[in-house]
This record gives sequence, C-alpha cells and structure tokens, in this order.
Amino acid sequence: MADEQKTKLRLEIAHVLFIDIVGYSKLLIDEQSEALHELNQIVRNTEAAREAEAVGQLIILPTGDGMALVFTGSVEDPVECALQISQRLRAQPSLPVRMGIHSGPVHHVADVNQRENIAGAGINIAQRVMDCGDAGHILLSKRVADDLAQYRRWQPYLHELGDFEVKHGVVVSVVNLYADVVGNPEPPARFKGARRRPASYDTARKGRTWILVGIFAIVLALIALAIVAIIFTPAILRNSSRREARTTAANQSSVATPATIPEKSVAVLPFQNLSENKENAYFADGVQDEILTDLAKVADLKVISRTSVLGYRDTQGRNLRKIGEELGVAHVVEGSVQRAGNRVRVNAQLVDARSDAHLWAQTYDRDLADVFAIQTEIAEAIAHQLQARLLPPEKAAMAQPLTTDLVANDLYERAVQLGSHSNDPGGKGNLLQSISLLEQAVGRDPRFLRAYCRMCETHLDLYWGGFDHTDARRQMARVALEHAERIAPDDGDVHQQKGIYFYHGFRDYDRARVELELARQRLPNSSKVYMQMGAIDRRQGRWDDCLRNFDRAVELDPRNFINVEEAAFTRYGLRRFAEAVPLLQRAIALDPSEPSAPAQLANLPFDQAGDLKQWRSGLNEIEKAGKAAHVAIFFVYCALAERDRDAAERALVIVPAEGAVNPYDNSLVPRPFFVALVAHTFGEKEKAQAAFMETRAAAQKAIQEQPDYAPAWSLLGKAEAGLGHGKEAIEAGQRGCELLPLSKDAWDGPSRILDMALIYTWLGQRDLALNELERASNLPASPTSYGDVKLNPLWDPLRGDPRFEKMVASLAPKK
Repeated sequence: MADEQKTKLRLEIAHVLFIDIVGYSKLLIDEQSEALHELNQIVRNTEAAREAEAVGQLIILPTGDGMALVFTGSVEDPVECALQISQRLRAQPSLPVRMGIHSGPVHHVADVNQRENIAGAGINIAQRVMDCGDAGHILLSKRVADDLAQYRRWQPYLHELGDFEVKHGVVVSVVNLYADVVGNPEPPARFKGARRRPASYDTARKGRTWILVGIFAIVLALIALAIVAIIFTPAILRNSSRREARTTAANQSSVATPATIPEKSVAVLPFQNLSENKENAYFADGVQDEILTDLAKVADLKVISRTSVLGYRDTQGRNLRKIGEELGVAHVVEGSVQRAGNRVRVNAQLVDARSDAHLWAQTYDRDLADVFAIQTEIAEAIAHQLQARLLPPEKAAMAQPLTTDLVANDLYERAVQLGSHSNDPGGKGNLLQSISLLEQAVGRDPRFLRAYCRMCETHLDLYWGGFDHTDARRQMARVALEHAERIAPDDGDVHQQKGIYFYHGFRDYDRARVELELARQRLPNSSKVYMQMGAIDRRQGRWDDCLRNFDRAVELDPRNFINVEEAAFTRYGLRRFAEAVPLLQRAIALDPSEPSAPAQLANLPFDQAGDLKQWRSGLNEIEKAGKAAHVAIFFVYCALAERDRDAAERALVIVPAEGAVNPYDNSLVPRPFFVALVAHTFGEKEKAQAAFMETRAAAQKAIQEQPDYAPAWSLLGKAEAGLGHGKEAIEAGQRGCELLPLSKDAWDGPSRILDMALIYTWLGQRDLALNELERASNLPASPTSYGDVKLNPLWDPLRGDPRFEKMVASLAPKK
C-alpha cells in the first residue's frame, strides 16, 4: 500500500459511451471529414451531452473514426445520450453509427504533447462492446444492463445477446438496447448462428405478461365463485375473506415471483452438523460458508449471501419451494457434515426449488485434511450442473483454499459470529473479542488472507462506529490490510477491504469507489460490496446510483435486516415515503426484536402529514415491547410536538444515562441535552440553563478526544446558544458545518445546517435562522419535514413570519 500511496495515478469510475462510424475507412478523405463533423454536431446537440458538460461531468475524446464520451455522473447519462443520438440518426440514414456502453475505472494521463487525456479499462471495454455491433446497434456491457434492469423504465429496452470473445481473449457479456424507434433489433452479425444464452431480461418482461393473464383468469374465477357463494351459502364468502386476510404485507414485499427468478441462481443452506461433538457446529458452518464463497465468485451465477441463508438452519420440515421464492432463487444446496477423529463425511445435494427435483447428490468420505478439496469439488460440481460459465480466474480462485489449518478456520468462524453482534449493547466487547480470535487464527496460519481482511474490517468498525475513533485504531486496520495485500494484492476481498479502509478510515470516496469496483468484478455476488458502494453514493448525493446499489444488495441478501433497513431509510430520508413503507414492514418482519424500523415506521405519518396520533400509537407499541430505550429520541420529540409536559418527563426517564442515538447522523446525543430541550420548551429557565451547561461540558470533552468530530461541534453550538452565548455558539456551529459540508457528505451534512438554524433561532436571529432552515428544507436528503416545521415547538420563534409559513406550506403533503 505504501507504494500505491506514492503514485500520482488517480482512478475513478466513469460511464463510457463509445461511438464510431461504420465503414469509415472506405470513405474518401473529404467524406470522412464531413461525416465526423456531422456526428460531432449530432452528439454535442443532444440534451444529455449538453447537461453533463454544463456541470463538468462529461469529457469527449476523439478516436479517429468516432469518439468516446466519458460521463462521470449517473450510469443513465450515456444511455440517454445514445438514445437521443439514435433518434436523430433515424433522419440521417447515410451516417451509419454503432455504439457501445460500459461502466468501469478510468484515469487521467498525459498524452505525447503533455495534454491531459483519459485512459483505462472503462474505455477499453466500452470499445470492445461496441466492436461486437453493426450499424444502428446500441450495445451494453452486462454490468451496465444489470444496473439499468433495476428500474422498470429500462427493462423493455434490454435484450441479452450472450458472451463473445473479443481482442486478447477477453470475454464480454453483451446486451442489445433497442425499442420501436431507437437501436437495431437485429442480432449483430457476430452473434448470428452462435448459441445464445437465455435472454433473462426478455424472459422477465414476458413473464409479467403471463402474470397479467393469470391475474385476469383469477379475477374471472373469483367472480364465478362469488356467484356460487351468493346462491348457495354466505358462509363460503366469509371463509374466503378470512383466508385472504392472513396474507401479511411483509410476505407480499419479500417473495419473488417465478418469472423474476433467474435460472442460474442458487442458495447454499446451512449444513447439518451430524458430529457427536456439537462443538463441531462451527466446522459445519465453515464447510457451507466455503462452498457459498466459491460459488459467489462465479459471475454467471446469482448466489445468495450468507446472512440470508442462516435463517434456514433448522433442517426439519424445510419447504424448499417456499425458501426458493423467499430468496429469489431457482435452486438450493443442502448438506450435512460428520467429523469423527481424522475422518470427515460431507454429503451435498442440489435441488430444483421449483419442483423439488434432485438434480445432483454426492457423498465424500475422506481424511479430514481433504475437507478443503471437498469444498472446491462440490462448488465446481454445482456450477457445472447449473451450466454456469466458469472463467479461468474464477476456477483458480475456487481452487485456492482460505486456509489449510482447521483450527485457524474454526477460530475465524467464531470471530465472524461475534462480529455479527457489533450492534448489541456489548458491541465493543464483541468486536475486541473477535479481533483476539482472528489474531490467534493468523498466528496459526500467517497466510490466512480472509482473516486479515476481517481483522481490518473489525478495527474499522471500532473506529467508524465511535467505539475507538483514534489514529491508533485506524493504524491497526492498516497493518492488517497490508498483511492481506502482501499475500494476494489483487484478491477481491483485499480490494473490498481497501475500499472500506479508504471510506471509513478517511472518507476518501473516490479511492474507495475504485477499489470497490475492482472488488465487484471479482466478487459479483457480494452484497457487502453493493452496500458499501450505495453508502458512498449516498454520501456524494448520487441518489439514483445509491438506491440501485442498495436494491441490488437486497436482491443478493434478501433476508439481511441491515440491507433492507438501509434501503428503506434512504428512501425515507429522500421523502419517498410510499416506497419506504413496504421495506420498513419487511425489515420488521425479518427482525421483530429490532426497534429502529418500527420507530421509523411510526414516525413516518408525522413527518409526511403531521399525524401525531399515529406516531404516538406506534411508540406505545414499542414501549410495550420493552424496546423504548433503544429509540428514546423519538419519544422525546413526539412529546414535545404534542406539547405534553407529562409525556416529556416520561420520555426523559426512557433516555439512557449515556444518551440516545440521533437516527439522522448516528451521533450519540448526551442525556442532559434532552433535559435542556424539555425544560426550555416548558419555560423552566433555571433547569434548562443547568442542563445546557452539562451539555456544553459533554460536548467539550468529546471535542477534546475527537477534535474533527462534526456532531460534537454542532452540539457545543446548540449548548452555547441555549446559554445565550452568541459568538461562541455561532463559531462552534459553523465549525461543525465546516467539518462536514454538503460537498463532503450529502447525507449527514444537512443535519449540521439544521443545527445551525436552531442556533440562530435560539439567539433570536430570525433571518439567519430562516436562511439555514430554508436551505435545509430544499435539500434532497433533508432532515426537516412537514410535521417537524408545523408542530415542533423549537421553531415557535419563527412562526408568523411569511417566509416560515411559505416553507411550511411547501412541505405539506400534495393532494
């Protein structure tokens, strides 16, 4: 890593549209010049190119017989541009053009004249994709098509062609983009006569047609049933109603339909431990996890992540058809492990979840030392049975065991399970114990790459989560990462961990994005990669890309509570409430014991429409379940909005001694601040002053320990404002905004602006307060809401001002 940091090479992910004129070399010199001029005019006059160029998100590179358009905004930008070019070329058939689109890494270089230029794999692959086409074609790499397929708008345009070997033996997966008036629906000449892979995008679209036919048939059947019921017995109708009422919203939102399930998809369910020693359960988990990990490296497969399959540990009474629908896969793998002395028996079978048909089964009875080879053999056999294309690098990666030390492997599995409980009350202790186990694992096997990666991630969890936000902890993460890099610098897990290191360690989004893209190419089924990419998109305000990545993570790990919750919270923060509701309901169904999703769902009617009754009702249910302390901040703000002193005092009892987490920026707010808010709201001046002084002391202590922690500075500003110290309050609040500006964090940055609005409000500087509040309310990811500005007493000093009332009206729900 040290050498890497010295280089001046700066990679970034770009979305490249490569264009050339078909038959260009056969034209006369003056015809070539005219054709290029004509193409240049068409391209530069497209709305997509003009808009991207105006905001500095487009670089156009001449290529002799065409050009490459390098977009740095959304993946949809080059596609929109290609459609607009195709539409204009319809009127000029004398200009035959083909286009190729790919998203990938690029970097800035100096050409022979020392002028800045762009190069990289992103441009090279876009050209390779374009080379597969004929005049009129708009061809996409499967990477781009997969991103577009997450949106209903693009699905009808996508028609999978299959794989093609291009220059230097590189294999590209190509998708044809066309509709009635754009693109070329004919298969490229290179693909004619070749064996075609199943057209998954077309199948999904046709599947929806059959669904509509099925719905129509069901409606007719229900009408007939109703007639029979009316004639013969009302009881039939009553029983039918009861049956319909049993379907829950959570199941409706999480179960895939057969038409949307890819054929080459699989879930590896937990293997049954048949060993007499139940301590070998970790060993059985390791066998299953390694098979899953090997299969997940195959880009031609959809493989469900570990978290989602762990819920099916109980092997008794498994309903494979139901499991397949819930996980969105066509196949499942089941198995068992029995370890006795130096022998091991592993049984595995592949089942078609749609029909319960057993497609393959094998029992391996060997020496214990051969267990790692068994895992690889099982993964390869399953890939073969699913007719997945296994590339040489993927096969080589599968053949390389994580470790050959069984004890080290067992220690690793125990560390993973501990790390999964990092959000529990004893989260810090779990993480530290996990590191201890990983250190023992690498002590036994110094080349245990995945253990080093996990160690780096766990150190970063302590750093990013605020348990130990120190340079020393970050350095420990770096040391573990360097060990992993020395073992296999180009491994997918290493690139993934480097991405997390740059993100959580330094908020270096650009470098993190490049590493995560490299990880995605090597770990195509890793939901964690997509979650991290989505989180970075969210910090940078790339909202469409953010949602697309979170949704892909949910698809690959559909029963992972955190994935579903983050997809829901992001939509909530963007005020896309209707989209957030089913995801919140789904998260609650996945983990009813976790109070954050129920609290957000209860809060939603208030934020959207100022409905206090529903908010209070939802909070009462959380309190009955004994989970109020985990989401105490909602109880305080609900009581304040109700202007109910007794409810506010009861809410303060709920707030833990160490404080409560602010869900908008995940900062820990000390308890005295809530005491100050309540006392200030209900006119208890002396009590408020004392609590504000305690808050100030807590904020100062946090700043002394973490001088660059923006929420602590904002908290100090609010405390000083509550005490009437104008100069100190404004300086502290502005320091919080400087440390976390919108340009650095479009997701948490708005909270600092809102804090600044409250500081000015408490200082009586109405115009400045309104400036900040209006600014915050106009942001896409705004922490303000209609319910907040309409009913929160903290904004009472601004009420009656025309600017404030206009803002309230602008946030009101639209009829």
